[in-house]
Amino acid sequence: MRISADWLTAPASRAVCAALNDAGHEALFVGGCVRNALLGVPVSDLDIATDARPQQTIAALDAAGLKAIPTGLDHGTVTAVVDGKPFEITTFRKDVDTDGRHARVAFSHNLADDAQRRDFTMNALYARPDGEVLDPVGGLDDLQARRLRFIGSPDARIAEDYLRILRFFRFHAFYADPALGMDADALAACAAGLDGLDRVSAERIGQEMRKLLTAREPSQSVAAMEQTGVLLRILPGAAAKALPVLVHLEQQVHASPDAMRRLASLGGEGAAEKLRLSKAEQKSLALLRNGVAAPDSAVVLAYRHGTKVALDIMLLRGALMEMPLPDDVAARIDHGASAKFPVAAADLMPDYTGAALGARLKDLESRWIASDFSLSRADLLGDHDDD
Repeated sequence: MRISADWLTAPASRAVCAALNDAGHEALFVGGCVRNALLGVPVSDLDIATDARPQQTIAALDAAGLKAIPTGLDHGTVTAVVDGKPFEITTFRKDVDTDGRHARVAFSHNLADDAQRRDFTMNALYARPDGEVLDPVGGLDDLQARRLRFIGSPDARIAEDYLRILRFFRFHAFYADPALGMDADALAACAAGLDGLDRVSAERIGQEMRKLLTAREPSQSVAAMEQTGVLLRILPGAAAKALPVLVHLEQQVHASPDAMRRLASLGGEGAAEKLRLSKAEQKSLALLRNGVAAPDSAVVLAYRHGTKVALDIMLLRGALMEMPLPDDVAARIDHGASAKFPVAAADLMPDYTGAALGARLKDLESRWIASDFSLSRADLLGDHDDD
């Protein structure tokens, strides 16, 4: 089997592969770029595996006049930058020792060694520069069936790197056929490896959760995380029940997946610390959760917070209460988002100043909102004049 893709035939890709080949070394595209090309989905990162040692890789790139950056020599990785595009080039390697998160590796000339140290069969697919696919561990059949499977023993792969527990659920959400269910041995290994998650940094846990929650339909994966104890381990108090309802409502209104909206549906405690949320993410999550509990209607939410936040909150309310969205929710949100309070502070001065001015403005705004934004400036200032 061969793949064909624009990135494969691009001048930058050809230049990097030629540099290695001309120096007598192999150059094999590997991992996500090959997997995604076979699936016909966009490719972001280009990774190359080679039998060249890191210094040989640098020498080959230098000889071809290409920029080489020694980004991870201890692990065999050199980054080539061509036409502004990075290519991570890593020597074939095998794990000598692992601590559950990081590995001590030995370089190898053997492609089979390199394939065996990877996580999932669909991620151990390689492609020559001409597009010919190499499949050392049976990943092609799994990919075509949309079946996510660890290479060899799930327990052994997870013990090498406990981050793979979270990667299992993320990759299932993006690449597996939900009709096949989830591999029972893999799920058992994830449950057995819960303590190992303590070795994974909050930053990496947060990254995996953000990615997972942006999948088109992550509900099955998140439910399995809950069943295996993984969800509670990384986010105490969280529950998956509302997520499938939320996804259904999102699809009804053609709302794009949003990690913070979906995270809000899970509940839980300490997300800021447990998932290392940014200040902006913390603010967004708090706004959504507070908005769900507030009495404000869709139109008021849109007036105060804008179209997206209002829709997010209405979607969350519907999911948490297991109720459909109002038929006119889009129109009401548009109405609120376009409303402009017609009174300014200058209209009330000098009769009101300081705290009294703020209180008066707030009172008039409340009356205006209660009128469904129908009261005009004259109506509201008439109230002021009557005072």
